[in-house]
Amino acid sequence: MNPAKQVVVYCAFDDIRARDIRFLEEAAKLGALTVLLWPDAAIREASGKPPKFPLEERHYLLNAIRHVTRVIPLEAQAQPDSLPEIPGLHPAIWADLEASANPAREAFCTRNGIGFRIFTPAELDSFPEPPPMPSEPGRKRVIATGCYDWFHSGHARFTEEASAYGDLYLCLGSDANVRLLKGNGHPLLTEQERRYVVGSIKYVKQALITTGTGWVDADPEIRRLKPDIYIVNEDGDKGGKREYCEKLGIQYLVLKRTPSPGLPPRSSTILRGF
Repeated sequence: MNPAKQVVVYCAFDDIRARDIRFLEEAAKLGALTVLLWPDAAIREASGKPPKFPLEERHYLLNAIRHVTRVIPLEAQAQPDSLPEIPGLHPAIWADLEASANPAREAFCTRNGIGFRIFTPAELDSFPEPPPMPSEPGRKRVIATGCYDWFHSGHARFTEEASAYGDLYLCLGSDANVRLLKGNGHPLLTEQERRYVVGSIKYVKQALITTGTGWVDADPEIRRLKPDIYIVNEDGDKGGKREYCEKLGIQYLVLKRTPSPGLPPRSSTILRGF
């Protein structure tokens, strides 16, 4: 990344998925990335429907993504084919998706001396394993497990709270084990895609795919990482995890499912329709 360059993305991000994060990752390679985030009214005007997720929730989730330098929520949308004037913002590049790019946006960039970089679907079609986040020496190791089939603000809040106890290693159930525990139709997303999304969250030191089976499918990873703490939420406090930690001398913590202040509670089960 070239930190001297200001790169801007101007989007709604109403339902952030893996390819949206891939777009942000590639855009951030061009410079320090600022997301100009559409307000709810602009989404309603463009689509004829209210947003799936309110501005405050979209703002919170984008701020949790490691590739994003800052998010500026807009109170009112300017013309969709021109960037709004914001004090202190001097973009060198407008990064855009092929689906939303058009000649009017390119002409705006030409008039204002801004580069216009269009990303094609082919450039965003893979989900590489995110490298571990850096950390300070001496921090405890924390492990958490789960499926994370539809990543949402509640998941981001859990990782934020869990990471306060130390470096967070998040072990995601393999496709085979999720299917074993939850039945056919699960998971919705592949293990590589789920790992990519979770590993892109700045509170997560590293996202791993479990290699064991059953409710304690992270046993091989736990024995290798030797964590100090195993953290679950109230829904995850089952399957013999507490007893497992007692045997291995690992501290076991159960966090309440509380959304970030001002945000609604979220459930993957409800979001995906199961």
